[in-house]
Amino acid sequence: PAVEEAAEFVRSKADNFVILGIGGSALGPIAVHRALNHLYHNDLPSEKRKSPRLFVEDNVDPERMAALLDVIDTDRTVFNVITKSGSTSETMAQLLIITRMLIDRYGEEGLRDHLIATTDKQKGNLIGIAKKYNLRTFIIPDGVGGRFSELCPVGLVAAAVGGADVRALLAGAGYMDELCSNADVKRNPGLMLALLEIIAAEKHGANIGVLMPYADSLKFMADWYAQLWAESLGKRTDNGGSVVHTGQTPVKALGVTDQHSQVQLYTEGPFDKVITFIGVDKYRSEVTIPHSFDDIADVAFLSGHSFNELIKSEQMATEYAVTRSGHMNKTITLPVVNPFTIGELLYFFEIQTAYAGELLNINAFDQPGVEEGKNATYALLGKHGYDEKRRELDSAKPKKAGYIF
Repeated sequence: PAVEEAAEFVRSKADNFVILGIGGSALGPIAVHRALNHLYHNDLPSEKRKSPRLFVEDNVDPERMAALLDVIDTDRTVFNVITKSGSTSETMAQLLIITRMLIDRYGEEGLRDHLIATTDKQKGNLIGIAKKYNLRTFIIPDGVGGRFSELCPVGLVAAAVGGADVRALLAGAGYMDELCSNADVKRNPGLMLALLEIIAAEKHGANIGVLMPYADSLKFMADWYAQLWAESLGKRTDNGGSVVHTGQTPVKALGVTDQHSQVQLYTEGPFDKVITFIGVDKYRSEVTIPHSFDDIADVAFLSGHSFNELIKSEQMATEYAVTRSGHMNKTITLPVVNPFTIGELLYFFEIQTAYAGELLNINAFDQPGVEEGKNATYALLGKHGYDEKRRELDSAKPKKAGYIF
């Protein structure tokens, strides 16, 4: 109810909903918004839009922040800052800019009407800020990392603001949880596909996993999945401390678009990939191809068919071409894209990733390689307590001048 109540507040007050976050705090909300809303949602006239425009600020390119402030009216904007640690440099830098701007315009007492915080219940800086200004606050459960957080308030608030039935989203995840709890590997899709990916990588050298949905609504599901799979399974050591350098590299693609940019490689290139196609049985629109050039045989054959037939035929043809060439692939099919099936798909990929971590004997829930980069950033910007790391960076070998042009 708290998520739905906050969403109703935002929808009644705002024309724009802006997420300040990075990684899973950004990729999950983007993926679900794209899946469940109009594909040109932000471009719809206000009278046709049923929910605020969504902007997700997941980078610190200065041009991007300046551009955002050019296109939103802060009087009609609510920001949602998302960081569990409360110390993510990118997100907190954005928050500093937005908070200063909001306080200057509306005073400290007006901050609550324009800013929602999603963070840890007691640790980190953001919870203290939220309490100080009495912000609407959502808690990220203990043990839930960013890339696994879409089905908690990190993703649910944005989904609800966008008009999604978040109860159906969670029901779909719950149904998939039941399927993936089966002890019989042949009846457990998450475990089975995790096992197949690992066999493909370790026994057959297929150390690249391509995710290729045949639906524009699922385009950014591949972006979200890429972080989930890469950050969870790309590990230097296993649980016993042995150096293993494990991890399958995820690649995102979109059918039909990437048939014209990547599939040549997938059909005739090296056998180092598993291609996962995602299909949709029933699209939410039907577009018929009319008769216009019946005198041109190479074009006329399309008339009378539909885009629906065309995209499904192209998916089937690509699956056939990849299989015929001997490259490994599999297909996941959604009956339709709706909150329930998206909840299923999100949870399926999360549990598949968790199972893969166990099968590889690595920790799928930490990210030490990311932390190293964060610490180096803190040192370069002079954060207190990182003097030793700064000295380490200053003593690093310089780039070789002979290779700089």
